[in-house]
Amino acid sequence: MKLLPAAPPAALPATFLTLTLAATLTLGAAPAARAADARITTAFTLPGAKVFPEGIAADPRTRTVYVGSYTDGTIYRARPGRTTAEVFLPSGTDGRRTANGLRIDARGRLWVIDSTSGVSVYDQASGARLARFEVTGDSPFFVNDLTITPDGTAYLTDSVRAVVYRVTPDLLAAGSGPLLPAYDLSGHLTPSPAGGFSLNGITSDRAGRYLLTVDMTAGDLHRIDLGTGAITRVALEAGPGGRAGGGPGARLVHADGLDLAPDGTLRVALNTVNTVSSWRLSGDGTRARLIRTITDPSLQIPTTLVRTPGRTLVVRSQFDREGGPMPPGTGAPTAFTVAAVHGL
Repeated sequence: MKLLPAAPPAALPATFLTLTLAATLTLGAAPAARAADARITTAFTLPGAKVFPEGIAADPRTRTVYVGSYTDGTIYRARPGRTTAEVFLPSGTDGRRTANGLRIDARGRLWVIDSTSGVSVYDQASGARLARFEVTGDSPFFVNDLTITPDGTAYLTDSVRAVVYRVTPDLLAAGSGPLLPAYDLSGHLTPSPAGGFSLNGITSDRAGRYLLTVDMTAGDLHRIDLGTGAITRVALEAGPGGRAGGGPGARLVHADGLDLAPDGTLRVALNTVNTVSSWRLSGDGTRARLIRTITDPSLQIPTTLVRTPGRTLVVRSQFDREGGPMPPGTGAPTAFTVAAVHGL
């Protein structure tokens, strides 16, 4: 998510939560999916009373799914066919007390973001840490999400500094080092009140031509050309019957996790409005058209999602419940689960 850390790294501004809760969803009036079109079920349960999950990653080779706890850094593993996940990396492993974005690279290594420090890379078989990269400098930061391109390079968003960090295969082979910015988007973002979060989810196309990252406060989707370094805004359009300023001008306020499928479908989790949406991306990634919106309270503040065969797995964070990072709590959390959304 990437909402509000319980223990900010460097006095993260409290205005972020206010911005998140006050922003208005402006996806347009694309019709929400009816029960006949979409179905939301529970894929598996996460054991624990205070999990408050945030990130998710799926290994396409083994169908194993990993989920991270925002509140204590535990990494859970859900094996195929199991209805309850197990602890893979306990809270406190390698000093980690929070977990955000997760990804699995082409060689099966699990990447885990700690928003307060950087990112670690793990071996799935042994749980051993293979590499670690940390943010440098004294200014506040919040490492949020990541994507990995076909050449093995990882790109990570910083929601406070408005930059995208890069870890190349050569750096990964070295095993450690600083997280250094590859792209600075601060001059490209829509102005917002000081102290707010900006960049959140990030994804990349299967050919490794560009990155897409979302400014969750302004609702803009940005395209980073990996060949030229050019940074542009993706033109968002509501679907048939959508309003959003008469077609063009749709926005992704509250957008959190992103998932770009090989067929050009971009799926988005919009956290505080209990919504997931899908968009049809143009071949060059410069335009996106809204094709489906599903809003349902059973999504329980969805922070991110990942597409697996036949369904989309969505993290039900329950961040608004007692003990979560969104004060004030709205009652005790129910069992922590990951949803399976069919028809998105």
